[in-house]
Amino acid sequence: MSAQPLKGIRILDLSRVLAGPWCGQQLADLGAEVIKIERPGRGDDTRAWGPPWLDGTSESAYYLSANRGKASVAIDIADPDGQRLVRELAQQCDVVLENFKVGGLKRYGLDYDSLKAEKPDLIYCSITGFGQDGPYSHRAGYDFMIQGMGGLMSLTGQPDSEPGGGPVKVGVAFADIFTGMYAANAILAALLQRGRTGRGAHIDLALLDVQVAVLANQALNYLCSGQVPQRLGNAHPNIVPYQAFPTADGHLILAVGNDAQFRRFCEVAGCPALASDERFATNAARVTHRDSLIPELRTLFAGRSTDDWLAALEAVGVPCGPINDLERVFADPQVQHRGLQLNRPHPQAGDVALVGNPIRFDGEALNAPTAPPLLGEQTDPVLQRLLGLADDERRQLRENGTIG
Repeated sequence: MSAQPLKGIRILDLSRVLAGPWCGQQLADLGAEVIKIERPGRGDDTRAWGPPWLDGTSESAYYLSANRGKASVAIDIADPDGQRLVRELAQQCDVVLENFKVGGLKRYGLDYDSLKAEKPDLIYCSITGFGQDGPYSHRAGYDFMIQGMGGLMSLTGQPDSEPGGGPVKVGVAFADIFTGMYAANAILAALLQRGRTGRGAHIDLALLDVQVAVLANQALNYLCSGQVPQRLGNAHPNIVPYQAFPTADGHLILAVGNDAQFRRFCEVAGCPALASDERFATNAARVTHRDSLIPELRTLFAGRSTDDWLAALEAVGVPCGPINDLERVFADPQVQHRGLQLNRPHPQAGDVALVGNPIRFDGEALNAPTAPPLLGEQTDPVLQRLLGLADDERRQLRENGTIG
């Protein structure tokens, strides 16, 4: 891989589960050396979050999703010798990434103040459920509960008045993943600042903060109007028609983004009068009169197959698409062309299929070259290379249970 914008940057990753590891994987894909510290014999909690497992191994699919390109070093941080090793590793790193409860690392001497005293330019990123201060700061926070507390579930699902109505979580760990991306973004900014000023930073990221921040237009819909947005199923609060419609043999997503697209849609659908009707001629009018327009469109869509609609609408530049399951996603020619499924050599399975990083530099996809590591796979080479620990020292530490 020729494009490695973070080559030479070293990350000490004390995080586990998803938000922190997602951040670390992003940095590894960008070329950073990421050293993942795990508990000997057990490792990251997600190693046990299966099935499914990678064939022939005890590696869970969940763990594999967020740990590409890292080196696994198994150290017991509850052991004083383990704490010393991690502190020494931190001195060799640019960034420490952790997602312990507030104050949880202080008793090990691995908190920001302790490590900063030894390395003043250290960048230290803390990820928690609720942040480093405030009335909830000492609570544990998990994605599902944050989706509820942060308002996302109040916007997701069918209206209460419809069959199956009620709040629904997003199908992936939305708050965790977004927090990981914000953490990576903040770390890059801190590295840039350090390059200018020589100063490190303590980055404080909270899942709840991130969930509220990414409410985006829905948050502003509330703040501007004082009206609490309600669940609309697959419909959009600000754009009409922008939702899924049943067809003769499935479903189709129609995503009309402007009035010209709506006029072209009406021509193809054989209902040009709708485009000139003052109730529907502009997006603002369509939003106001959605209850009149949508039933008419449902009747139209039900008369033709999904593929028929797709061909007709794509021919005139009206945005639309099918609703694919994951088998169809990874079989899609555009997904395949863009290389979003990739394989990496794996020491137990031969190779492992992973999902690629979507970032491209000068046409080159940025994906770390190595598979997610086995537990403790790089303990010996990392401790020897960075700390100079000889074979007999590592052997004694391993016999004592300090490393694995």
